[in-house]
Amino acid sequence: MTDTAAGTSGGTELPSLAGGSPTPLTEAHDVALLDLDGVVYVGPDAVPGVPEALQGVRHAGMRLGFVTNNAARTPEDVAAHLTELGVEATAADVITSSQAAATVVADLLGPGARILAVGGPGVATAARAAGLVVVERAEDEPDAVVQGYGREVGWAQLAEAVVAVRNGARHVATNADATIPSPRGPLPGNGAMVGVVSAVTGRPPLITGKPDPAMHAECVRRTGAQRPLVVGDRLDTDIEGARRAGAASLLVLSGVTDAATLLAAVPQHRPDHLSPDAAGLLTVHPPVVGDGAGWRCGDWVVRPAEADALLLVHEPRQSDQAAPADDGLDGLRALCVAHWARHPDDGSDAQVLGDGRPARDALREWGLGNG
Repeated sequence: MTDTAAGTSGGTELPSLAGGSPTPLTEAHDVALLDLDGVVYVGPDAVPGVPEALQGVRHAGMRLGFVTNNAARTPEDVAAHLTELGVEATAADVITSSQAAATVVADLLGPGARILAVGGPGVATAARAAGLVVVERAEDEPDAVVQGYGREVGWAQLAEAVVAVRNGARHVATNADATIPSPRGPLPGNGAMVGVVSAVTGRPPLITGKPDPAMHAECVRRTGAQRPLVVGDRLDTDIEGARRAGAASLLVLSGVTDAATLLAAVPQHRPDHLSPDAAGLLTVHPPVVGDGAGWRCGDWVVRPAEADALLLVHEPRQSDQAAPADDGLDGLRALCVAHWARHPDDGSDAQVLGDGRPARDALREWGLGNG
């Protein structure tokens, strides 16, 4: 179940991000359902410090499951890669979008259906495991094209997919992620390649990966989670998928989502918690509270400014009460709650100003406003 809302302001329910978490998330939740690309690793390399943090998470008693929209590799390959990076995992800990797609196709078309697999090895392997027959060409008369991410996907595979779909095969996509994170910045993801097939055939695909709740639900079933927490870097898959699955969410900024995109999020894309990376599982999360005409989180206050803008101010509290250490995002938390409270039902770009050098430096670090 999702965290309860932080409260109300003027009769309006506040975004759940306002509530924070007075205890570390490892105590508030029993299982973390982690996305991989942009959360545990970027490209072939681990996000710095995350393998060590996840060891601490397990030491604190929280279990881990891995839920990835990347369809290229088999669960065995994913588990082996995680273990190499210092995050112990078995194939049973991993749910891939290829597995979700294969299950959906088997349910729709029945065991023995003929599948043209487009993507990395994980697509064909999952299809065979689900009792489907994998074929190589459009002339083999496939019942469906299952398209997932693969680094070697090129014109020839896309052409076979186009011909098969045009001849009547059902087009099924493991996910619609337009980009994937990389050390060089965002690169084309499966959604970009799926768009090629759809544009040529004029037929929209059936998309089976996140945010469809089936993947998170399967991971909950496997782990027996009672209070799951979805950890991801994408608003439209991880965070929306968490909401649709009835789970709380932690957005990490180690992947594709930046501060401007987060502020402009529509309600179903707004996370319950925010952290620089997955080490945020080990920490408490400060609340965002009303402060006169504005909102405060830690030593940061957001107030209304001219022309519907928001003004960020660094204003240390005059209190002896111990407070959580600022992870560098308290000001952004306050901005999110202030902006989302103004736009409870839709998404909108935020106009942000900084008052004083600390605020301007923070805005510049987040790529916002007049920093």
